[in-house]
Amino acid sequence: MHKPVFFALLLALTVGVCGYKRAGKGKALPADIKTIAVPVFQNSSLKYRVEQRFTSAVIEEILKRARALRVTTSTDDADAVVTGDIRSFRAVGTILDSQGRTRVWSVRIIVSVTVRDQRRKKIIYQNPRVIFEGEYELSDDPQSFFNEENAAVDRIARDFAQSIISTILEGQ
Repeated sequence: MHKPVFFALLLALTVGVCGYKRAGKGKALPADIKTIAVPVFQNSSLKYRVEQRFTSAVIEEILKRARALRVTTSTDDADAVVTGDIRSFRAVGTILDSQGRTRVWSVRIIVSVTVRDQRRKKIIYQNPRVIFEGEYELSDDPQSFFNEENAAVDRIARDFAQSIISTILEGQ
């Protein structure tokens, strides 16, 4: 009885068919890329400073996850360049209070992202329509009013950066 269980366990450990791998060991980004440029994203949505938040989130995520890469904002000496464009920014009221005032807002941001290999003149990754959503709530008390939209945009930017950088580095 113990022999089949032992054999199955030994087979599972040696074959490694589970599909898991350690983070940072992906092969999506070519090994010769040592410097990656992240210039400030474009802002076609015209929403004030949203492009700076997304650019900053992407730079922070690269620094956090890909310690072997040097990050710059200048494309001159970079091996690869991450460009982005905030295509659309939409905030829509979704929940009203008893007096008909909007209390919960839903935010939807659409971003175009491209990663180019500067040396090979080749696109490594491109997605013209990455959609990220979030929401925020307004306070009932006017004296403690704090605009939560900026915090919601920061959360969405972090989620976006984590997803995009994971895809670029790990190919997932």
